[in-house]
Amino acid sequence: MNTTELFDHLSEKLKAQFGDDFIGGEIQYDFPVFIVEKKSILEVLQYLKTTPELNYHFLTTLCGIHMPENKGAELAIMYQLHNMVDNHRIRVKIFMEDGDVKVPSATSIWPTANWMERQEYDFFGFNFIGHPDLRRILNMDEMNYFPMRKEYPLEDGSRDDKSDKMFGR
Repeated sequence: MNTTELFDHLSEKLKAQFGDDFIGGEIQYDFPVFIVEKKSILEVLQYLKTTPELNYHFLTTLCGIHMPENKGAELAIMYQLHNMVDNHRIRVKIFMEDGDVKVPSATSIWPTANWMERQEYDFFGFNFIGHPDLRRILNMDEMNYFPMRKEYPLEDGSRDDKSDKMFGR
């Protein structure tokens, strides 16, 4: 099954199973990417894992995304799943407002999500509800901010010891 056929097949399955909670999808860089409502993410992940014909047993990646220009959906979480038998990989995304960072924990489906969720809590501030040990994993406990959020300028505007022409700009 090629990527387009896989995308169409999974789109039909997810739409039939989840109705309006399946928002849509697209193919990005040869990956089928599906967007679902945050409230249904656990059911969608469980369905993709336990449905025999789908067989997405392996959680490859769970990562946060911050897009401050995307008003009303500034934060996202992307789950990358792998069907190792057929060698198919897909991504499932959920979006949320900056002030609504509560997300159900996927540790009941994949125990390995534990460390991935702790990392995304540490760097983005996602609050994974039901996580067995949600605390910082790499940064100091005293940090009162989340360093991967795009809330700070990339360069120090007070510096005058460099010129953009040195950086090809």
